[in-house]
Amino acid sequence: MSQLLLCYSKILEIVGDLVKVYVPEPDRDKTGSVGFGDLALIENPLDPSQLPCLAQVIELGSDTVSLQVFSGTKGLSTKATIRFLGHSMQVAFSTNILGRVFSGAGVPIDAGPDLTEEPHIEIDGPTVNPARRVLASRMIRTDVPMIDVFNSLVESQKIPIFSVAGEPYNQLLAQIGANADADVVVFGGIGLIFDDYHFFRTAFEKAGVLAKTVMYVHLGSDPTVEALLVPDMALAVAERFAVEEGKRVLVLLTDMTAYADALKEVGVAMEHVPSNRGYIGDLYSQLARRYEKACDYKGAGSVTILSVTTMPGDDVTHPVPDNTGYITEGQFYLHDGVLDPFGSLSRLKQHVIGKVTREDHGQIMNTMVRFYASAQDAQQKQAMSFELTDYDLRLLRFGDLFQRRFMDIKVSLPLEKALDLCWKTLAECFEADELLMKQDLVDKYFPQPASVRG
Repeated sequence: MSQLLLCYSKILEIVGDLVKVYVPEPDRDKTGSVGFGDLALIENPLDPSQLPCLAQVIELGSDTVSLQVFSGTKGLSTKATIRFLGHSMQVAFSTNILGRVFSGAGVPIDAGPDLTEEPHIEIDGPTVNPARRVLASRMIRTDVPMIDVFNSLVESQKIPIFSVAGEPYNQLLAQIGANADADVVVFGGIGLIFDDYHFFRTAFEKAGVLAKTVMYVHLGSDPTVEALLVPDMALAVAERFAVEEGKRVLVLLTDMTAYADALKEVGVAMEHVPSNRGYIGDLYSQLARRYEKACDYKGAGSVTILSVTTMPGDDVTHPVPDNTGYITEGQFYLHDGVLDPFGSLSRLKQHVIGKVTREDHGQIMNTMVRFYASAQDAQQKQAMSFELTDYDLRLLRFGDLFQRRFMDIKVSLPLEKALDLCWKTLAECFEADELLMKQDLVDKYFPQPASVRG
């Protein structure tokens, strides 16, 4: 018997946005089991004019099923009836979704054509065979010097931007999405205010990349359950583009701390025993399940994940960034409006630096960071009123140029021009024999005539 022909009306309790309904186990055997994550329609008999509410199964008991209602339970009666749809959340997938904007429920919110007749895929379906994974070997250019030069973003990498509230992490993410040399960009916004959503959409439009972008947006005023669906929808679509279309896909997610907070909110409503700082006990597994979708597929495309993880109180030991650090392959630290060259790390950059990039990339990267570290030491000497040598003064000048030309996230340069600017900056502050670099590289790339001191 079809599940849609049976109605369940014995609602045991309504708590927040959760509904617990009595579904005897024998009924499940007759009609097909109600699965975790399945969708259901809730009809309110007290108001026939009200459209059915969509809900999702989030817990299965021996004879009860708990559902989270997408639109909230306001006005919902315990006399409501529930029909299970027999499948989990689905999202439209075809080339027609490119350039479109969807809500956290997968509904178009851009006034574009209806996509009901397009093929749909389940967002929690099986992942690709792990045997198809290949080692990372290609770079995704972002035109952000602190990434491209010093911590290259590699295809199939999963890497977060660690930051705090008030920092321009959304501006950085939008800049990367606008300039990245990916075939498809999939954006997932969680808990955004409307201004942030409008900023991202406008940025993609102005850069001319909206036509290759798919946006899934959960606003702060939207139901909590939709926040939990956004990463899954974005990653399911990204995986299909990579495997079936052979596309190089870049997934941008912001903010994964908001996603973890939504998990915590649902866990509290379901009276789960909280773990560290009130977060759910399987927070690590929930995050890892999403991040591990990053992959380079043999004979197909790739999925690369760049996310924002805000650190409450700038505390890197907070459960969300702490667990994220164990899953991902490095991190970018954004503070005071700049990407920190010391705290940032890309663990896969060695797969591309000097192999798919210019021969001087590795040497110039190490030399620039070494001189900048020395410039920081010279700055401390200056702050403590120590006497500065001529070399210290040149280090201070180099540090100032490094911050203005490379660390500012507003700077946008192709990799080759950024490498040339590195050589130019070194030449303005130091002599060739002070660089301690391979002589053949110095002879080939060091600007002539020699540097101008001061």
